[in-house]
Parts: sequence; C-alpha cells; structure tokens
Amino acid sequence: MSRLVMKFGGTSVADLERIRRVARLVAAELATGKQIAVVVSAMSGKTNELVAWTDGAGRAAQGLPDSDDEYDAIVASGEQVTAGLLAMTLRNMGINARSFLGWQVPILTDEAHGRARIEDIPPANLDAVLNAGQVAVIAGFQGVTAGGRITTLGRGGSDTSAVAIAAALKGACDIYTDVDGVYTTDPRIESKARRLAKISYEEMLEMASLGAKVLQTRSVEMAMAHRVPVRVLSSFVEPGEAPGQGTIVCDEEEIMEKRIVSGVAYSRDEAKITLLGLPDHPGVSSQIFGRLADANVNVDMIVQSRARSADTANMEFTVGKRDAVRAVEIVRKAQAEIGFEDVAVNEDVAKVSVIGVGMRSHAGVAQSMFQALAEKNINIQVISTSEIKISVLIDAAYTELAVRALHAAYGLDQL
Repeated sequence: MSRLVMKFGGTSVADLERIRRVARLVAAELATGKQIAVVVSAMSGKTNELVAWTDGAGRAAQGLPDSDDEYDAIVASGEQVTAGLLAMTLRNMGINARSFLGWQVPILTDEAHGRARIEDIPPANLDAVLNAGQVAVIAGFQGVTAGGRITTLGRGGSDTSAVAIAAALKGACDIYTDVDGVYTTDPRIESKARRLAKISYEEMLEMASLGAKVLQTRSVEMAMAHRVPVRVLSSFVEPGEAPGQGTIVCDEEEIMEKRIVSGVAYSRDEAKITLLGLPDHPGVSSQIFGRLADANVNVDMIVQSRARSADTANMEFTVGKRDAVRAVEIVRKAQAEIGFEDVAVNEDVAKVSVIGVGMRSHAGVAQSMFQALAEKNINIQVISTSEIKISVLIDAAYTELAVRALHAAYGLDQL
C-alpha cells in the first residue's frame, strides 16, 4: 500500500474553518487507499507571537540566543495545538486519527537549538500506526535531542519535517501551501508568470536558495538526497477541484523537454560589504572569510578586483541583511591585523537570478540576461554563476523591473 505525507503550512491551518478544509483533503486522499501521515505548522502568526513572548520574558534583553533550549520549548508549542485540532476534527468525521509531537515520532536531531538538523527518524512508531489504519497527524518544525530536550528546525522547518518523514516511511510528499504550484517567477510582480508542471530537484533547490519562498531550502536538499517525490499544491481548494494541478519536484530525467531557463527568482534580503585597499597576497581571503564562518555568517556572492594602489585589491561580497552589522563588526576588528583601508556596507541592493537545467547545454544565456538588463538601464554590481543559474546584484529600486525584463527575455510568459 502506498504512503503519502501531506504537509500544511500556517496559512492553510490559520483558523478552524481552514483546518476543516484540510481534514476534507486528508479524507479524500485516505479514500484512495493510501496510508496517510500529515505534518502541520502552527497557525499563521502564532510562531511570531510565541517568539515575541520569549522576548517579553527577557530573552532579548538578556542577550540570550535563539539557541536557548527553553526558547525551543516555547516556540514549538504552536504546532502541538494545530496537530491536536486537526486530529480531533478528523475523529469527528469518523476517521481514526491521532496526533504526534516530534519526540513521540521520534524525530531525532542534533543539539543546535533553534536551527537543529534531523539525524534520524526511526519509523517503527509511525509504521505501527499507519499499518493499523490510523492517520498520524504530526507537529512539524520540532524534534528531540538524544538527551530528551525539544528542538526546533528553524523557520520553514515543517517542510523539512515532512520530507524527512516521507523518506523514513518510503513514501511521497505533498506540500500544501497558499499557491497552486511553483511559478516561473513571483506572480505578484509578473502577472504573466506561469505555473510549472514539473521542476527538477536542482532547479527547485536553486530557486529556494535564491529567494523563491514556496519550499524551504533544506527540505529540497533532503528530497533530492533521498529521492522523495514532492508535489506542491494549493490547500485553498476542495477535494476534487482543479485535478492535476500543482507542480511535481522530481529528477531531471523525468522532465521530457529541458527548458533553457525555468524561472526568475529574486531576494531583497541582501547586503553588500566592500573592503577597500586590501593587501593583495595569499591568505588574506582566508583570514576574512574564516572569521565570518566562525561567526556563522553565510557569505554568498564574492568579487575581487585590483585597486589603484600597487599590491592592493578591493573586495565585495554579500551577506543576508540580518547579518550585515555583525559582519562589518567582525571585519573591522580584524582591520589592523589584515591591513585593509576601509569597509563599507550597502543594504539597498537586491539579487536577481535566472535558473534552468538547460543552461548546461545552451550557450548565450548570460549574454541574454545582460542585454535584457542593459536595455532597461539596470547596472550590474556583482555577478555569480553555477552550472544552472546566473545571479546578479543590482540596485534594489530596479528589482521588479529586472524580474519582468528577464521573464520576457527568456520567453517564460509563453510556456
């Protein structure tokens, strides 16, 4: 008998009426003969409220990090409420269901509170429940350490929970959200955006990491590693409506015709840091980025160019906006030792990217991108590439114009 994990995000379970709709969607899948496990997020806005309560209890004032174990115990409670309410609703419909917390599954994680990583999910407990004909309703976003302490997986962690459980159960995973699939770009910016029927794991991973918010990056990594079939669907439909909708995330080989470019992603959560007058000799970059890595600051785009002075260079790199102040503090502390002249930060930037597996076998993709931006008088500050994506850093004021220009340049409105 096939197994299916159904995951519902915060907007999908925002109130009791939406929870009842979720229950109807679960019942429809159960009626097809599948064994069903459901993973739920906290109700929309609830996690933010709980985080604010921890600040009110003194976490922020005392400088306690998100990694505090009591912080996890508090913010994990939102999913517990949702899981119980959905299980109760299913029972009222005559469906045999029970709720699970992360420690009851168990979802075993490391001890990095607030950003824990899943280490193992022994399937015995869930196997017994599913084989007995029950629906398992599981609180997402949370796990447990070997020592029995509750952990949380970071924002968007319910996606990761769902894919990990699907991998443990050797089943498929349907991610229900507030959109009906993965689009060629953000429909709020480009009305001509098209829903993709299929997208490869690699493309989805790039899109998630580059700003598309449909799936959490770690969930896509896990799906790709374990080859879990994933489908993105809308929860705002009744069972039987819009059959065949959604986007399937799958192996590249399952997509018959490879598109040169599948989508345009953007992120406004960027800050550009510039180091001026950097000594141009071996080991300097290692000193800078080693310090940032030790402080868990993720660096993305990097470019270095020769400065006017002999034996010096200028370096630019990007970090997330939330890390900008900390990154500047870190490099400033090393200024005397490293010997650069000055550091500047610019938070008024955005990263725009084009993604597609077809780039591997087609030339001229970058030229088309640069030409489309030039025609709109959009200046490129930094460029980075991989095998299936090209990203540029631009002035944030031109984000929407750039997205629309690139969407048209690659004919994505005609898919």
